[in-house]
Amino acid sequence: MFKNNFRTTVLILSLVFISFFSVTAQKKQYKIRCVAFYNLENLFDTIDSPDTYDYEFLPDGKKAWTSKRYHKKLHNMAEVISQIGDEYVKGGPHILGISEIENRSVVEDLIKEPQLIKSNYGIIHYDSPDERGIDVGLIYRKDFFKILHTSYHNLHFDFDPKDKTRGQLVVTGLFDEDTLNIIVNHWPSRGGGQKASEPKRNAAGDLTRHLVDSIFALNKNAKIIVMGDLNDNPDNASVVKHLRAKGYVKKLKDGDLYSPFYKVYKKGVGTTAYRDAWSFFDQIILSQPLLSDNRANFVYWKAGICRKKFMIQQEGRFKGYPKRTFSFDLFQNGYSDHFPTYIYLIKEK
Repeated sequence: MFKNNFRTTVLILSLVFISFFSVTAQKKQYKIRCVAFYNLENLFDTIDSPDTYDYEFLPDGKKAWTSKRYHKKLHNMAEVISQIGDEYVKGGPHILGISEIENRSVVEDLIKEPQLIKSNYGIIHYDSPDERGIDVGLIYRKDFFKILHTSYHNLHFDFDPKDKTRGQLVVTGLFDEDTLNIIVNHWPSRGGGQKASEPKRNAAGDLTRHLVDSIFALNKNAKIIVMGDLNDNPDNASVVKHLRAKGYVKKLKDGDLYSPFYKVYKKGVGTTAYRDAWSFFDQIILSQPLLSDNRANFVYWKAGICRKKFMIQQEGRFKGYPKRTFSFDLFQNGYSDHFPTYIYLIKEK
């Protein structure tokens, strides 16, 4: 009798103990920040830039890039951006790296769109030497992220010194008192074939790794996010060997970076499609201090791909692909040939 009562008492106390900590855990509140990347697929204005090859995207060019089409493109890009990470964050990501923008002016037009203007975005942009005139950039919600420092680093190839391509943007800023370093990339394309163009992406990986190591030299516990259209997948040499990014936390060595989309890619998921094969070019990669269990400061929580139904081609030859602005030279009034990717950072209030 005594034993039964004792067991019952222990059971009740255990349940009370568990319930107490469950309620305590449920009461914990977190600040959530969304950090994302989006290839805007040829966000050009309608003005001729004589020093670049932008002739396709002019009113008299083969894509008949009129003011009306330009403003439709701006509206569509803003529509997507405003919904990235909207499960937890409204009004668009707190930080968004962007690529395939012609200049600062198109980004200024973009953040003035009705879907984004209330989010109070600021812009970080440098002109690149790219022959087509496309750049990388970053927009950020000024009410949440405070800029400390920015720099731009050109990418050169000793084996092809005449090639002009996008450089890499470094932005350092504060979420509250938590310092975050962002490196925005758009690595060389696979034009001419994957193998033939691979040395250029390996060189891009080397430059990004150099920038990462330079930040670590100042602070070995630096929180770094590498993002961009890498034109390579998470298992390609440029990412694994040159950048030193891996998809399994337990396999990380000192200084290695973590690729949260590696396992997803291995399951056949991608952000852009070509000839019915998916690639995961739009990557976000993290330094190990962001993987801490200590949520007194901002740390990585989880990652996602923004692929709303309206962003997906619903019919025809490219059904299931990202719905892009043009199919060849036929205007589709779409969005981009890439889906955006994002991560959440969380911190206990």
